[in-house]
Amino acid sequence: MENKYLAKVNQSLSEPVPEHTNMDDSLRAILKVVRSLSEDLREEKFYLDKPWLEFRDDENFHDAILHFFNDEGEYLRSINGDVEIGEWRYLSSSNKLMVNLGEDITELYNLEFLDPEFFILSKHGDNKKLGRPEYLVLLHERVGQRLVWREALEKLFNKYRNNNSFLITITLIVLALIALVVLLSY
Repeated sequence: MENKYLAKVNQSLSEPVPEHTNMDDSLRAILKVVRSLSEDLREEKFYLDKPWLEFRDDENFHDAILHFFNDEGEYLRSINGDVEIGEWRYLSSSNKLMVNLGEDITELYNLEFLDPEFFILSKHGDNKKLGRPEYLVLLHERVGQRLVWREALEKLFNKYRNNNSFLITITLIVLALIALVVLLSY
């Protein structure tokens, strides 16, 4: 029985990052395992007043796009230093985020993952069917500055691996303590 347990431990620590030809497919697979580690939109401290760098898997995408969600609903988007001003709003009843960049541009997003380094949203609707990107992938600027999208997704998947290794370590410590108590009781 111990060998099966250790094999499972080893498998979880060596599990490869799901690889696909595009970011949306890879992210869909990764989100299945990391979603439980996500924070919630009502916990604004995780995303307010931070520079969020946008990631895409488009080879023709070379822009530096930063998103800022500031206090009092101020939203800023900087594209290569050109700043657009808008508004954002947290819709608490549905745990969604609405972003407005002018009269004709209002978008509704679902939260997919949030922590101090990652802010991943999906635009509401069936964008996969429509042939549009499904996710808005944002990394804290200091974390994502020198990464490409595959490295960013590997970093996200490592959160799952690290969380599993922590839980496994705790489990092994508890089992060792139980074994020690049993041995000392005889």
